[in-house]
Amino acid sequence: MAEAKKGDQVAIHYTGKLEDGTVFDTSRDRDPLEFTLGQGQVIPGFEKLVEGMAEGETKEAQVPSDDAYGPRRDEMVLNVPRDRLPEDLDPEVGQHLQMQAQDGQVFEVTVTDTAEESIEIDANHPLAGEDLTFEVELVRVG
Repeated sequence: MAEAKKGDQVAIHYTGKLEDGTVFDTSRDRDPLEFTLGQGQVIPGFEKLVEGMAEGETKEAQVPSDDAYGPRRDEMVLNVPRDRLPEDLDPEVGQHLQMQAQDGQVFEVTVTDTAEESIEIDANHPLAGEDLTFEVELVRVG
């Protein structure tokens, strides 16, 4: 049986859970997730979990937040004056918006508060600060 190693293209099925057991994502109802080990295409802890697995093997492990989406960072919660928003935008709490950084990179933020003169946005990943548990099945190597 082939063992997954850096540089290998792998296909996996997975289920991701929060500490309370809530499922936040799964591939079980769609095609397996495919990625190349060692390319940084998935979170580091997920990659570590898959590396060394054999085809057909199933494993469950916890991935601490530092190896997942990192800690929540207060400096990533920002107030944006409404006059810097597009005129046709009427943001609501919980709404996801796309922003563009000065280097051109596009990223998603969540509106966390609205006021007359400004809105508050959170640029942390929704799973930042969370320890995650993944159940992984290595479907294919290569």
